[in-house]
Amino acid sequence: MTVRLNYSTAAPKAMHAMLALEKHIHESGLESSLIELVKMRASYINGCAYCVDMHSKDARSEGETEQRLYAVPVWRETPFFTPRERAALAWTEAVTLIGEHGVSDELYAEAREQFTESELVELTMVVITIGGWNRLAVSFRADVGSYEVPKRS
Repeated sequence: MTVRLNYSTAAPKAMHAMLALEKHIHESGLESSLIELVKMRASYINGCAYCVDMHSKDARSEGETEQRLYAVPVWRETPFFTPRERAALAWTEAVTLIGEHGVSDELYAEAREQFTESELVELTMVVITIGGWNRLAVSFRADVGSYEVPKRS
């Protein structure tokens, strides 16, 4: 696929706003591993190959296992995820697909067993943010496979 445009250079102020959201979610107190799993699940749902590639690389660089990464699309059928991660993945699916069925009271109660009110808002912000990135990358055909994990100092 051919990249349609570089959205970062085409609208730098918009990118600044998106990067501020990204910075916020990484400072939210949620576990980095949980954030990456959520980003991967939403990216699979939204059909964003660029973001799946990016977040699988980021997750691996932070110590995530191949087994769990491969199981993200089928997390319900595996024993590899904690109750907190399972609640986050279910929440991610519901919020990503909100127009189909909304978010049930049962799912909300399940999520609240694992997350404080504040954490649940932050988790929702992760889903909102990755949804925005997915829509940018898919719409403008980001260069899938080009992402490299930043070097840490």
